[in-house]
This record gives sequence, C-alpha cells and structure tokens, in this order.
Amino acid sequence: MPTYGRQPVEFVRGEGCYLFDQDGEAYLDFVSGLSINNLGHCHPAVVEAVRQQVGRLIHTCNLYYTEPGGELARLISGSSLGGKVFFANSGAEANEAAIKLARKFGHDLGGEDKHRIITLAGGFHGRTMATLTATAQPEKQAPFTPLLPGFTYVPANDIDALAAAMDADVCAILMEPVQGEGGVRPLTQDFVQAARELTGRHQALLIFDEVQTGLGRTGRLYAYEHFQIKPDVMTLAKSLGGALPIGAVVASPRYSDVFTPGTHATTFGGGPVPCAAGIAVFQQLTAPGFLDTVRERGDFMRSRLERMLDDGLLTDVRGAGLMLAVDLPRPRAAEIVSLALEQKLILNNTSAETIRFLPPLIVTEDMIRRVIEFLKIALEG
Repeated sequence: MPTYGRQPVEFVRGEGCYLFDQDGEAYLDFVSGLSINNLGHCHPAVVEAVRQQVGRLIHTCNLYYTEPGGELARLISGSSLGGKVFFANSGAEANEAAIKLARKFGHDLGGEDKHRIITLAGGFHGRTMATLTATAQPEKQAPFTPLLPGFTYVPANDIDALAAAMDADVCAILMEPVQGEGGVRPLTQDFVQAARELTGRHQALLIFDEVQTGLGRTGRLYAYEHFQIKPDVMTLAKSLGGALPIGAVVASPRYSDVFTPGTHATTFGGGPVPCAAGIAVFQQLTAPGFLDTVRERGDFMRSRLERMLDDGLLTDVRGAGLMLAVDLPRPRAAEIVSLALEQKLILNNTSAETIRFLPPLIVTEDMIRRVIEFLKIALEG
C-alpha cells in the first residue's frame, strides 16, 4: 500500500555505517533506520546473539518465562527506573501500553473522573488510534477523526500553559524529552522540572517517550538523564533490539503493579530472539567509553554545523548527542535529501525546512566531515 514516500533505491546489504544497493554501491547512512540501527548495520555482537538464540528457542507465549526476557528486563530496569518492564513489539505499542497504564492508574485512584492525558504540540507518539490522538499534529490526525477523548495538548516549553491544563482529572503527562519527528526540538530544563512538580502535586504520572531518544542517541543512556529528574514511566523501542522489532515500558517500583493479569498483553512481545538481541545491544552501549565517544562525535558534528550557521547557510542548529537537526533559510530540505542520495549519502528531512541527522553511534569524524562538506556545497549552490 502507498503508505511511505520511499526513495528510489533498493538496499540489499548493510555493514557498519553503510548500506549497499543491488549494484554493490555503498551509501553512508545518517538516518540509521530512523534511529533503529544505532550500533550500525548487522553489528557482529547482535548478529551472533540472534544466530545463537534462533537455534535454541525462537518463541513461546507469555504464560512462561524465558531467560532472554528476564535478563533484558533486568538490564533496562537496573539502568533506569528500577521497576518492572512490559515488552511490546514497537514504539507505538509501547506508548499504547503506557497510555493504558496511565488510564488504569487514574481509574484505580479516582475512577473514570481521573482519565485525562496531556501531550505536547509537535510531539509524535505513534500511529495507532490512541498514540495518534496523543500525537498533537492536526495534519496527521485529520483523516482519522473522531479521535479518542481525554487528551489535552499544550505548547512545548510553555510552563504557564502546562500549569493551566493540569487538574485533578489528569492521570499523566506524556512527552518526548527531545521531539524527534517534530524536528529534533529539546525540552527545556525548567519545563521538564515544572512537569515533574506538577505531576507530583496532582497525583499524575510523568511519562517519557524515549523511543527515539533512548539508548545512547543523545549521548546518555537515556535522555532524561540530561534533566536531573526521573520520569515515573518510560517507553523504549527502535534501537532496543538492534533492529529487530521490540518495544518496552518500564515503570518505577511505585507503579510497577498497576497492570494486573489480563489488563494488558501481547502475543509476540518479549520474545527470546529480539530480547537476546537487546542484551547484546546493552553490552555494547555500556562498554567503557562508548557513550563518551558518542558525546564527542555529537559535539564535533554540532560544532561543524554551527560554523555553517555563522556563515548564514543555516538558520538553526539544535539537538543533543548524535540526534541533531538544522533549519534551512528556505524550504528545500527534500531537494537536499535527494541530492544527498545521488552522492551516496542517506539523509532525512522532517519538514520542508528541517534536515535531521541520526547517524549510527559508531560514526567516525571522517564520515561526519563528508556529510558536512556535502551540505556546505549543496547549500552554497
């Protein structure tokens, strides 16, 4: 079905930071499957973990435990909120589960009156009906109205609007610490702190959607670490399974038992194969010095982009770690992406003016220089 605006190229192989087409031509990938291939393509540790697990146990239902699921849950919980984990198959499913968890929390606390969820304008949480409703982008929602009731939208980084929207009927605030699909727009420290204080005051959950920002993308294992606070609930997906489909919801201990048997479920969630891949991903991300290098590469790329800002070729540079975006003086981002593909570079635009960079976390400075040089020439042309 024609649901994607695909680029005119077919890839047959991936290795590290490169994809290869059917003619063997190598393309430098600065999209990473939209932050799915954070360790690059076909990382040897992930490939080996999957290969071994496929030969041992591919799947069983969630009426039983499996070792990979338990171990990956331990790694996620121990490195973040310290509570329990629910495994899904994608970011949308993880966010759907978080929305249901928030609604049940509110129901348990105050009945149907405590049901409202606040999200931020420009955010993106998925394309199921609940997560689309949470995605405060009218152009995406319009073909699918009527939407689900019980959602309120406020502008990102507007503390007064957020405070005005809070009331006793709010069960959660759901937000990305850096809005990804919305153009790589970080929240401010003051706004996140205000959200933390408001949810505490009104007995509501603070939910961070870290589907794109989590697992090293911003230079920290989780983006919430930049804000010196912890959410009550966090969602993960994308790179969690080393490019295999898996999502996760982790809740702090206080909220870990909101779901009870029969209140939520999934057939394939937490299968042994994607969980084995996820364990390998964690081993790489937590290796000594890995995230230090991500931050260094991110600072290097940002500094080179800011030189173009000083030269008037760009109007804004923003982001964190290796999650960066630039705004152009005029709406030609799609044209730049097409030109890049001709030069065997894979870029992504989130709007007519905005180009987003999500290179693999193993990217080198030479690779960054190649992209910067291309962008400079293209914008000067």
